Amino acid sequence: MVESFNRLIFQAISFLVMRLIVLFLCCWLSAGFEGFSQLRKQASASEIRLKMRKLNFLGSVLYVAAHPDDENTRAIAYLANDRLAATAYLSMTRGDGGQNLIGPEIRDLLGLIRTQELMAARRIDGGQQFFTRANDFGFSKNASETFAIWNKQEILSDVVRAIRQFQPDVILTRFPPDERAGHGHHTASAILAQEAFDLTNDPNQFAEHAKQFGTWQVKRLYTNTGRWWNQTINEKTPGILTMNVGTYNTLLGKSYSEIAAESRTQHKSQGFGSPGRRGDALEFFEYVKGERHTNDVFDGVNTTWSRVKGAEKIQSLVEKMLNEYKEENPAASIPSLLAIRKEISSLGASVWRDRKLAEVNQLIQDCAGLFVEVVADNFYVSPGQPLVATFEVINRSSADVNLQSIQSASVNWDSTLNTALKNNIPLNFKSKRKLLEGASYSGPYWLKEKHSLGLFSFADKNLIGKPENDPASTFDFTFKVNGENLSVSVPLVYKWTDPVKGELSRPFEIVPPVLVNLDKPVYLFANDQPQVLNVLVKSASATPLNGSVSLELPMGWRAEPSVIPFELKKRGEEKMLHISVYPGKEELKATVKAVAEINGSKYDYSLQTIQYDHIPTQTLLLKAEEELLKLNLKKEGAVIGYIRGAGDDVPASLRNMGYEVWEMKNEEITANNLKKVDAVVLGVRTLNTNERIRFIMPDLLQYVKEGGTLIVQYNTNNDLEIDKDKFSPYPLTLSRDRVTEENSEVRILKPEHPVLNVPNKITAKDFEGWVQERGLYFPNAWDEKYEALLSMNDTNEPARNGSLLVAQYGEGYYVYTGLSFFRELPEGVPGAYKLFANLVSLKKPKPEVIKGKTKVRTKAK
Repeated sequence: MVESFNRLIFQAISFLVMRLIVLFLCCWLSAGFEGFSQLRKQASASEIRLKMRKLNFLGSVLYVAAHPDDENTRAIAYLANDRLAATAYLSMTRGDGGQNLIGPEIRDLLGLIRTQELMAARRIDGGQQFFTRANDFGFSKNASETFAIWNKQEILSDVVRAIRQFQPDVILTRFPPDERAGHGHHTASAILAQEAFDLTNDPNQFAEHAKQFGTWQVKRLYTNTGRWWNQTINEKTPGILTMNVGTYNTLLGKSYSEIAAESRTQHKSQGFGSPGRRGDALEFFEYVKGERHTNDVFDGVNTTWSRVKGAEKIQSLVEKMLNEYKEENPAASIPSLLAIRKEISSLGASVWRDRKLAEVNQLIQDCAGLFVEVVADNFYVSPGQPLVATFEVINRSSADVNLQSIQSASVNWDSTLNTALKNNIPLNFKSKRKLLEGASYSGPYWLKEKHSLGLFSFADKNLIGKPENDPASTFDFTFKVNGENLSVSVPLVYKWTDPVKGELSRPFEIVPPVLVNLDKPVYLFANDQPQVLNVLVKSASATPLNGSVSLELPMGWRAEPSVIPFELKKRGEEKMLHISVYPGKEELKATVKAVAEINGSKYDYSLQTIQYDHIPTQTLLLKAEEELLKLNLKKEGAVIGYIRGAGDDVPASLRNMGYEVWEMKNEEITANNLKKVDAVVLGVRTLNTNERIRFIMPDLLQYVKEGGTLIVQYNTNNDLEIDKDKFSPYPLTLSRDRVTEENSEVRILKPEHPVLNVPNKITAKDFEGWVQERGLYFPNAWDEKYEALLSMNDTNEPARNGSLLVAQYGEGYYVYTGLSFFRELPEGVPGAYKLFANLVSLKKPKPEVIKGKTKVRTKAK
């Protein structure tokens, strides 16, 4: 209160009345507070002009493909910002089955990252984003397999729904509907778009959402051709629609190719950093369905307000506003915007009414320079717990703006105000309220329930197509602007200042009062000895918590103590509890679950966060359960050197086996240091991502020659950071060969080889239970000095024998493997553990004494 009062004293007399109103608010709220900048970027005067021009264009385009990063960002940027069309991208999947170049997250967690990368891309290029419920289950070689796993009718329903909801005039597909697309998901996306084109105007097809959104007929559909499957296409090819998407936007100060490069660079997990380009850039679109064009993508489409009944006046009103617009005083256009909004509001219900109302309301806020923000005192709070929110509201214009009310359902807030907002004078205040007792926990809606291999599951069908959750808590502000109502909804966020990065923010989350996290994704019991499981309990409650933690274990296993108490006195306090687990006698793969109990209520959620600079912090509430693996695993050696590549969790799995793992930095990879380790493993795509690998590899090969073991995991055959003949002791050629069927037969070619016998016997049974795939980017040609140990293939394909190659080089072993250990080990696949233990246990032949004679053990023939 003192700080607020002091600030009031020094306000100009002319604003004394407003400040007294603020002081009145503070009597029942709390002291004033200086706010932070808003998450949403304030539009510049030139951007406002572009938005105004967009009001008079009523055309729409839906781009359709399979994954994040499949979309043509140049086409989207051009259509959204030059043609001013409502432009959206429908991605069949969230990219869950891809690889990750920036960290260890794979599968569902990678899908969450790639979802946010798409959202970041759309914020740059101006498009909207939609998804189906399809799960990216990994590389697929044909559409038939894809449809069988996805459940084609379910995904076709989602595509039809998205079209009826968005109502595009034109659909553009990234891929052709056949094997030229190069991936079963790619092919499937084009097939689904073409089939949906013929169904969306039939009320009997998927009638449940025809009733909700109505029917819709798309004007025409094209394939974005001229790519790898048809590089002979050019602007002179008959029937081809050509767009120059490289033009320059003077209002944005960038070409669409430059905007597209910024957008595409958001796909950082896929290594898609792109350079900005200038100059003409042609994109080619091949006619597939609907009415043929004459010259333009919107030929025959009425893109003016005359397409909407009763909207005849709006076109001229917008033109008049644009003619009178003053960049130095955007607020002068607010009366025109209010008049336009009145006309739009009087129209009958339609997608264009709703779309343009949202655009004009945003323009009113932009022209007033109206900044509205609510910041929480913590980034997570549990239901029923107190929350301190800091408000900042400021009108940065000469417009007559009055704050009428603030409402929020999540904190049962409904306050009526009548506060005039003078030009550039902030209104700042705090309030302490409680979250509702029944508030839902945060987390990606598509990950809250267990899902199948091909399809995400959730009960609320209204969420289908939605790219992400609504904010955990929102505040709805009602203003009077020039006497007319304006509603502004803002999310509750948490903000802080980093001494290097400056002001940062993250979404506010609602979580259980206590969180329980197990410390490993897989607990490996290699014998009958007990292990200590560490359980982290953390409070999200503002009041003290007293409770206990127990473990749910498979039959025949036990924990000591069976129940362990805890006390947490304040929010954010955490304690590590230690519980000894005694395994059963039999080999087993199962799960262990941690459960906290407080006053008879049980809580079994763990908190996991994903933090990268290019996307908002993501919070996941996952069940507090991890894999248990009882496996009679043998190993040799003690210390493994690991050289990271694109990012994986293999080092954690090696530690789980009982190894000490030295994650070696480039400068630590020296001849002397290599003598200290029993084997060296290169992480996935090290040859693609480590810029110094060309200088490191000679020392590694010398290490092998002198008796060491080097295991090189998969790399792609392009963008290598080393010459193709310099990363192995003998020639081998990387290819795009892969085996995607995780249950495909594995044939053992060299059953007597040490890798398949020492220290663990490997049989065909050890390839049961693998996930997503067998492996990828296998070599398809190699020197005779390599021994190919395994053979496998997908259905109706030739044998692929390059998944595991071993060569003795000097006194040691060089191993190249495309087997997907980076997927299998974090999933606790028993056979993958045994085989990888054998690989790092390889060592130079040693003499052994048999019946008084010396016998040299050699590699298998």
